Amino acid sequence: MATLTHDVRAVRGRPRRVADSRLASGLVFALISAASFGMSGSLGRGLLDVGWTAGTATLVRVAIAAVVLVVPGVLALRGRWHLLRSGAGAIIAYGVFAVAGAQLCYFFAVGYLDVSVALLIEYMAPVAVVLWMWLRHGSRPTRLTVAGALIAAAGLVLLLDVLHGGTDVDLVGVLWALGAMVGASVYFVIGGDESNGLPPLTLAAGGLVVALVVLGTAGATGILPMAWSTDTVQFVPFAAPWWAVALVLGVVTAATAYVAGIAATRRLGARLGSFVALIEVMAAALFAWFLLGQAPGPLQIGGALLVVAGVVVVKLGERPAPTVAESLAEPPAATDPPAPVAV
Repeated sequence: MATLTHDVRAVRGRPRRVADSRLASGLVFALISAASFGMSGSLGRGLLDVGWTAGTATLVRVAIAAVVLVVPGVLALRGRWHLLRSGAGAIIAYGVFAVAGAQLCYFFAVGYLDVSVALLIEYMAPVAVVLWMWLRHGSRPTRLTVAGALIAAAGLVLLLDVLHGGTDVDLVGVLWALGAMVGASVYFVIGGDESNGLPPLTLAAGGLVVALVVLGTAGATGILPMAWSTDTVQFVPFAAPWWAVALVLGVVTAATAYVAGIAATRRLGARLGSFVALIEVMAAALFAWFLLGQAPGPLQIGGALLVVAGVVVVKLGERPAPTVAESLAEPPAATDPPAPVAV
C-alpha cells in the first residue's frame, strides 16, 4: 500500500512539475525575445543616423532573418508537409499582420505622432489580447489581471515619458498606431496557438518570408521610402561597419526574437506572454543608454518597476487550466472511493 500511495502521488505531482517547468522555460524565452527585440531600436537608430531610412532598415532586417530561418524552418517540419497546408492561414496572417503590418503601421504612425505616444498605443496590445481571449474563448479576466493591466499601463506611461511636455495627438497617427497594436496582438494570439501543429521555427520562418514579400512590394511601389549608406555606424562605446549592424539587426533582433517569442507565448499563453513582453520596453531603454548614451530618468526607472509589478500581478491573476493528466489522476471528490485501510 505504501508503494501504491507513492505512485499515485507521483502521478498527481507530475503535471504540476511539468507546468512549473513550462513556466520557467517560457519566462526564459520571453526574456530572450524581449532583449532581442529591445536591441532593434538602438541599432536601427544607428543606421538612420548615417542615412538609412526606416523602411530600408526594416526590409533588410526581415530579409536577413528570413534567409537565416528558412532552412531550419523546413527541417523542423521533419517531412510533415501537410502542416504547411493546414497552417497556411496562420503563416500568412502572422506574416501580414504580426510582422509586416505591425512594422508598417508603426512606421506611418511615427510620421504623425511622437515616438513615445506611438509606442504607448502599440504596447496596449496586452489589453487587446485580454479582450480577445474573453470574447473569443470566454476566458474572463480576473480582478488581479485587470489590476495588473492598469499597473503595467501606468508604468508604460512613465517609462515612455509620454507626460513630459505637451504633445499634439493626430487622429491619423492614432489610427496607424492602433493598426500596429492589432498587429502586435495577432503576434501573441497566433504565436500562442499550438493547434496548428507548426513548430516555432517554421511559423517564424514562414511569417518572415510573407512579410518580406509585403515589405518588398511596399518598397518597390514607393510606399516605403528606401535609402541606405555604407558609412561606419557610430555608437557611444564603439564604432561598427554598417553590414555588421545590419547582420545583428536581422539575426538577433528578428530571427532570434521571433522564434523565442513564439516559444515563450506557447508556454505562457497569449495573455500572460503579452504582458511579459512589455519588458521589451525596459530592454530598449537599457540598450539606448549603453549604445546611444540616452540615460533613463527617475520617472522612467519608476515606470520600469511598475511594468514588472504589473506583470507579476497579471501572473497572480491567471486561472490555472486543469491538464488532462490532472483530470485523470484526480477524479471528482464525489466519486472518489473511501480511503483504503491498512492491508
